[in-house]
Amino acid sequence: MSIGDCADTVGASLAPGMLTVLMPVYNERTTIAEVLSAVAAVPIRKEILVIDDGSTDGTAEYLRAQVEGHMDGVRVHYLERNGGKGTAIRAGIPLIRGEFVVIQDGDLEYDPRDFVRILDVMQATGAPVVYGTRFARGFPPMRFANRCINRILAAMVRALYGAPLTDEATCYKAFRTDVLRSLPLSCRRFEFCPEVTAKALRRGHRIVEVPISYRARTVKEGKKIRWTDGITAIWTLLRYRWWR
Repeated sequence: MSIGDCADTVGASLAPGMLTVLMPVYNERTTIAEVLSAVAAVPIRKEILVIDDGSTDGTAEYLRAQVEGHMDGVRVHYLERNGGKGTAIRAGIPLIRGEFVVIQDGDLEYDPRDFVRILDVMQATGAPVVYGTRFARGFPPMRFANRCINRILAAMVRALYGAPLTDEATCYKAFRTDVLRSLPLSCRRFEFCPEVTAKALRRGHRIVEVPISYRARTVKEGKKIRWTDGITAIWTLLRYRWWR
């Protein structure tokens, strides 16, 4: 994607009813083909916007050789160096073309078929923000530390912001594009989740949750988030409680 393409995208009007699947990826060579195939198979009007966050494991080379110009409805933007998930998402926000946008990681912990339910809720209710909750039917198998931090973060959102969320840290966060663009984000890494949650709620946007599927992957399988990111998330929710 060239600088000219970026400028054209920023200035273009959003496509009504279309979902942009914004996919930040970093060193996901072993899963990127499978996840792109799964997302492409979802029967909704959509585009896939991949932001390669300075990958060094062959992911960028694969995207250039096998995806760009080979997969319909897929655009790829490359960052020169790794900046973190939040950096990649912020780089992608000006390039969104759809009226709606959902975040998708470069792995298959989540099931892209849940996009149908998420988009249906957004269109039927007019909700500006919809989160896919992994915990509507209890906790799926995951590491004890991850389970604890997820409980803490959801409880903090309920206590600090008065929003009855069960899953603040979910990857599947969907927004009306104009709403997401209106939030001045500064995140670099995984603090995207608590920052966007805090700022959306402080702006008065209601967050609706819908049940989704989830299969946790291990560090060996490529999971990148660490316990220190949980501490950062807690601080981020506290930091933005009184943000104006």
